[in-house]
Amino acid sequence: MTFSERSSRPAAVVLAVTVAVAAAASALPLLSASPAAASPAAASPAAASPAAVSPTAALAAAVSPSVGAVASVASPFVLPATSGPFAVGREVLHLTDRSRPDPWVPGRARELMVSMFYPAAGLSGRPAVGLSGRPAVGLSGRPAVGLSGSPAVDLSGRPAVGLSGQSALYLSAAEARLLIDDRGAAGVIDPSELSATRTASILSAPARRGRHPLVVLSPGFTLHRHTLTHLAEELASHGYVVATVDHAYESAGTDFPGGRTLTCTACTLVSSDYARVATGRALDLSFVLDRLTGPRPAWRHAHMIDRSRIGMAGHSIGGNATATTMAADPRVRAGINMDGGLFEPIPAGGLGGRPFLLLGAPSAVPSASWLRDWPLLDGWKRWLDVTGSGHMDFTDIPVIGEQAGIPDPGFPLPGSRAAQITRDYVTAFFDLHLRGIRQPLLDGPSADHPEVVFRES
Repeated sequence: MTFSERSSRPAAVVLAVTVAVAAAASALPLLSASPAAASPAAASPAAASPAAVSPTAALAAAVSPSVGAVASVASPFVLPATSGPFAVGREVLHLTDRSRPDPWVPGRARELMVSMFYPAAGLSGRPAVGLSGRPAVGLSGRPAVGLSGSPAVDLSGRPAVGLSGQSALYLSAAEARLLIDDRGAAGVIDPSELSATRTASILSAPARRGRHPLVVLSPGFTLHRHTLTHLAEELASHGYVVATVDHAYESAGTDFPGGRTLTCTACTLVSSDYARVATGRALDLSFVLDRLTGPRPAWRHAHMIDRSRIGMAGHSIGGNATATTMAADPRVRAGINMDGGLFEPIPAGGLGGRPFLLLGAPSAVPSASWLRDWPLLDGWKRWLDVTGSGHMDFTDIPVIGEQAGIPDPGFPLPGSRAAQITRDYVTAFFDLHLRGIRQPLLDGPSADHPEVVFRES
């Protein structure tokens, strides 16, 4: 299947791949699913089986966003520049919830990988760029620093390396290859080039002083947290601390400590019960809040977080998980569902009057559950459709697809424009509800954003 072709697979099959909240008969930009990758049940046994798990500490802080991977080629891909006044730092946490077994792999404790993006105090922590694999250094020429001011290290304990003068590695080559293979795009995008996509975040940069609102982001099913990087960096540049979460065994492939890359075991176990995914993720996301805001926080910069101002957003099933988390966890003050079907319904009692935004592509697939649950959203609410967009347009994927010269004519909105709209409306929502700053953009149609249709308000 080429990227421009329309899918002829039944809607139910497409739904199974993407937790389908896009038009069910549409091909996806950049990473169109091949028939073998389209259905979780069709995953190969090798890809579906969990990687061997070596013993690890319950919690490990790391500053390499790709668990020690080093780029070996220059990348033609770059995520959009941030528009906020602050530089952006990035560090990675490995979290283990030993009180809860993994829902997909019996006998394993639940593990999560979390990338932390935050407002940086300056550029001195910016990693050195280079294809030589030299240790990362700041613009001052000093080594990039990690925990407690020590040189930055990856999860293996080796010195962190970066791409000279640019940002930290986007994702590992293994994660890139598995994502590309899962979507049937082998031979279209080079995994090493995707891996080295240039970003705005600075490896282990010094943190700004003060307390900042926290936003937690959860990706779509089969996708990893890296696909929400441009949004995370944008929010951080505007003064938010952002945590993007990878849920073990629910992506095509995510790197974990000990040289493990965990693949999508859940894909072989979930047929149509995506509510199970949403409810499991809600427990994950509340655990992340525990570890970031509890008495013994997992992150060295946890003092930056204003515990009274916490928001959450997710793409696809991550959007459903956002609503499910809010229903059970009063710490989350505001939430966004980006094109995610509500497989786990909004409870009859609503969300305690808290604000919620539905931001999606014009599609009958999410509309059914959104229409069903719209009356149950009992606080400030908006339902916005983005004309010309598809299911993946709320992620990094269409940005890279546009730069690769393979946009999908089935969804004519350019990837760069999709990213701008997503950033503008998500930032406006959290500025309004976590900072109390009036946002006319959310009051009605905007001449600057003619693609955005106010479906309900």
